[in-house]
Amino acid sequence: MSAAATTRRVQRLLLSGLGFFLAWQVAALAGAPLDVQVALGLYGFVFHVVFAKAYSLVPSYFARELSVPRAPAVQLPLSVLGALGLVWSALGAPAVVGTAGAALWLLGVLVFVGALAWTIRDNPSGAETGTGESKADRRADDRYANAFVPVVLLYLLAGSYDLLAVRTGLPTLTVGGPATVHLFAAGTAALLVFAVGFRLLPRLLVATPPRALVLVVLPAGALGPALLAGAFLDGTLFRVGAILEALAVVGFAAALAVLFVRSDRRRVGGYALLVGAFAGTLGVLLGLDFAFRGPTPALVDAHARLNLLGFLGLSVVGVTYHFYPPGAGRFRWAGDRTAALTLWLLGGGLAVEVVGLTGGVGPAVVLGRLLVLLGALGYVYLVTGLLRQQRSRGA
Repeated sequence: MSAAATTRRVQRLLLSGLGFFLAWQVAALAGAPLDVQVALGLYGFVFHVVFAKAYSLVPSYFARELSVPRAPAVQLPLSVLGALGLVWSALGAPAVVGTAGAALWLLGVLVFVGALAWTIRDNPSGAETGTGESKADRRADDRYANAFVPVVLLYLLAGSYDLLAVRTGLPTLTVGGPATVHLFAAGTAALLVFAVGFRLLPRLLVATPPRALVLVVLPAGALGPALLAGAFLDGTLFRVGAILEALAVVGFAAALAVLFVRSDRRRVGGYALLVGAFAGTLGVLLGLDFAFRGPTPALVDAHARLNLLGFLGLSVVGVTYHFYPPGAGRFRWAGDRTAALTLWLLGGGLAVEVVGLTGGVGPAVVLGRLLVLLGALGYVYLVTGLLRQQRSRGA
């Protein structure tokens, strides 16, 4: 099996995620319920891009090559149909649709986790990092970050099982709903951002983050989601989980800010990550408020958008722009200026929307979501154009 064939399979997952991204922003602009937006944004967009990049990054970070190169092709229909089933279920479809969607999603996750687990089976802790001699000073942090990747996979399995369990009468791990979402969003996606971020960002920015923050962020990000989901909105453990998750996100944002200060490199993808980390900080601060004073519907919507679109979404955008540099585009409107415009639209639109949500100003919410949709269109245009360009060169 050629590397090019595996790359094409991985890219199909990425393209699926981009389609879900557009559908998510259209649904948000149309005023779709939050459950629908979460299904489109989390399972559809964030995770399909995460799957795509993890197939490429995790083996290399563990000094291995993907042992099951057909896994992305096998997973693709399972994950896409599973996500669509979850979206349809959130729209009010019969219960069997949600059950089928959750079952397909779980099967897709089993393919993904199984392929990665088999790939790193003789290096499960990530002691072998693939770190070159020129980056030998990074090896200790790389090993430390690698050690949390298996935790990410365990959260993914737990959340996927719970999606099916709450629909079938099997024993559940959480109360379902938003609690299960936190297993995915905080336990899997956010923790993966931390683990991959502490490997990728020092190389991207050619700078070193404060080691104390690296040591704190990863364990806090690993433990916090379990407490959040397991004791959702209930007592001391939930509050401790909220504190730990806030510590992880704020600590990661601080580490990223230090990296920017220490670096003389300024790339558009890095700015996306920085804006995403700032949005995530606001999001977890709202989460802390929920933990101690209780949520309100408007603040729940703002919390979800700040974390899902702001922190996770913009982190995905930043990483994508790193691996598919807009400046390398040789098609109309490709370039860093267009990419920067997409960030202004995504970040600025999110800011306008959140102000509207928290202030009860409906027109601001609509305007913000319209700006975000325009930014999403620009982002998808750039990335799909770069993918087409890569394929034409490889043809």
